[in-house]
Amino acid sequence: MASASTAPSSNIVLYTAQTPNGIKASIALEELGLPYETHGIEISENVQKQPWFLEINPNGRIPALTDTLDGRKIRVFESGAILQYLAERYDKDHRISYPAGTPEYWEVTSWLMWQMGGLGPMQGQANHFKRYAPEKITYGINRYGNETRRLYRVMDEHLAKSPHGYLVGDRVTIADISCWGWVASHTWAGVSINDFPHLEKWLKALLARPGFEKGRHVPSRHGAFDNDGLTEEELERKAEKARGWVQKSMADDAKR
Repeated sequence: MASASTAPSSNIVLYTAQTPNGIKASIALEELGLPYETHGIEISENVQKQPWFLEINPNGRIPALTDTLDGRKIRVFESGAILQYLAERYDKDHRISYPAGTPEYWEVTSWLMWQMGGLGPMQGQANHFKRYAPEKITYGINRYGNETRRLYRVMDEHLAKSPHGYLVGDRVTIADISCWGWVASHTWAGVSINDFPHLEKWLKALLARPGFEKGRHVPSRHGAFDNDGLTEEELERKAEKARGWVQKSMADDAKR
């Protein structure tokens, strides 16, 4: 968390977990130098489905945050909405954004929606069929793995033409932040990054930023890169530990 003596004032409480979506908000907060409190959510115990949390996010997912606006407590949920909220309310110097209405602003918005509607959902399904499904369904594994690779190729080809190495313009933005955690988790989805040199360069360049390095370890250690050195057998044993609670959570959702 940023030092309150050097950061703008806020009353942000971040409710999050160690997932590609969860670390978006903490990375943005660290890049902006905003003070915030962290409330870690144990998703394996379905804390996000408890009544108190549903008052913050009725969809029962992380991340979510609360803040104060005009003297009233507000909630913001969905990771893309959180990134837009932080940029539009707190990024007055446009450290991770561009002024509203500029061509760059709309380009950032386009890539943010691309991630929310494409990269995240498709790689999330790749994760599910590759690691969490109770049976190996080749069609699902191939369908979503190949679509994730296609989306990586879109990013790779775009970054190849970027003179500054970012998705938009001359600075890191919420568009980069929204995609980074997913690309960092490529091995878990069964996708090699070796075929995407510009994407790999982007991934490593952002990792070197203090805001990314600190923000990715909220609310717990970010271990996505640990998977890169594991064999498929080791990854499968690791997935077994999570498969049970993922299936139970799905069954509980089906009863609601």
